[in-house]
Formats: sequence, structure tokens, C-alpha cells
Amino acid sequence: MSDAAQPTAAEVRAAAEAVKTALDRHLAAVERRSGEDDPAVYEAFNELAAAAEEYDELLYDRYDEVTPFEIPGSDDALPPYTGPEEPNALSVLIRRDYAVVEPQRLLAQAQRVEAVEESGAVTAGFDAASGTVHGALGVLFGEFEPDEIASRHKEFGLEEGDSTLWVTASDEPADPGEWLEAPFDQTDTHQVVCRFDVSAVFDDDADDGIDDLDDIEDEVPDTVGPELEGTLDATEAEADIEDLRSRNADR
Repeated sequence: MSDAAQPTAAEVRAAAEAVKTALDRHLAAVERRSGEDDPAVYEAFNELAAAAEEYDELLYDRYDEVTPFEIPGSDDALPPYTGPEEPNALSVLIRRDYAVVEPQRLLAQAQRVEAVEESGAVTAGFDAASGTVHGALGVLFGEFEPDEIASRHKEFGLEEGDSTLWVTASDEPADPGEWLEAPFDQTDTHQVVCRFDVSAVFDDDADDGIDDLDDIEDEVPDTVGPELEGTLDATEAEADIEDLRSRNADR
């Protein structure tokens, strides 16, 4: 940055004073908060975040220094809730990302489902939808609830990625079909009651629970693999699927 474009020392000092003022206002809002989702606290938080970011930028531009603190989430923070106090309807919006890390395991699981549904399709060589990865995904997500796939993703050859869950409130249920094409796009963020995000960005915070989850999953032996293709009749396949469901319910 050229000298002409650099902020003045006075501008940096003014930005620092703005941070102090915003910090006092945030503390006062927290002390006076009327509830967990007090809009005054949200507003004060966002003002503090904006003031801190401005000061950090000016400090760096002028002195090539940075602040030792960071206020996360200022851009992604939910706005103050303005929805109904006693909602008559809820919408739960969920997105979960997966990577297909074991395609053969995915195919084998889908083929076993088709074997049961098509009454003897094993002998047909699984030439139906389960013969391709995208077809197998359609079979499995059509057979199992998304929550079950989330809890058993390793059995299906999947690896979890980021996920988000939003709960929104409204006075009336949405008209059938009106939001199906773009469920998140039409969401009024002012009616989001709560939001939960899981991301690799937060891995450092989530590591404590991962080992316990892995221990639980390791206790359940893998019973599906590419070696099973074409080896089960419909009765055996149905029994195996019921066994998997039973063990999942026990966990």
C-alpha cells in the first residue's frame, strides 16, 4: 500500500476508541439481556465485530500489526428473531455433505436392498438401478431415512462432510410443494429459531467426541463388502438387512 493510501495515526486511534465504545455497549446489552435470543445482544455483538474488524484492518495498514483477538461469525450470525412468539408450525432444513470413499461398499448395500425388493433379483445379476453409483444412491436414500444413513454412513461407503440444520418458525404451515425446489433460498432468516453447523472448520472443537464415536462404530463388524456381490438369495439378503437395522436400533 502506498503512503498516500495509508490511514493516518488519528484514524487508527479513532478506530481503537470505537472498539472500546462497542465493547462497553456489548457488555451493557449482555447485562440487560431479556432472554437467550435478545435482539439487543445480537445487534451489539455485530457492532463490536464490525468495529474490531475495522480497527484490525487500519492497524495493519498503518503499522503492519494485527490484534491478538478475533470475533468469529460476524458475517454469518443470525439476525434478531422476529418470528411468532408461539409458532404454530416449524420447518427443519437439513443439508449433509458426504464423500463416496468406497463405491463397491455402496453398490453392495444397494444391491442387497434391491435383492429383497425385487424378489429374486440376485440371479438377474443386479442390472437394475444399483449397478451404478448414482443409481445405488437413489436406492439407498429411497430405502433408508436420512438420519439412518447419517448414523451408518461408513456401512454405505460414505464419509461425512459439512452439515447444517436450521429450525424456522411460522404462524401457518407452508403450502404443499411451494418450497421444494429451493428449500433454503426462501427461508426468512429472521424466523430461524436456532441453527446448528458441523464443519471441518471446527475440527479442533469436535475432536473430543470423535474417538468415542469411532469406538462405538468399531464394535459393529462390517458385514457388507464387494465380496458379497451375487452371493445371496433374496431370503438371506432380507435377513441381513433386518439384522443391520436391529443392531442400529440398539446403538
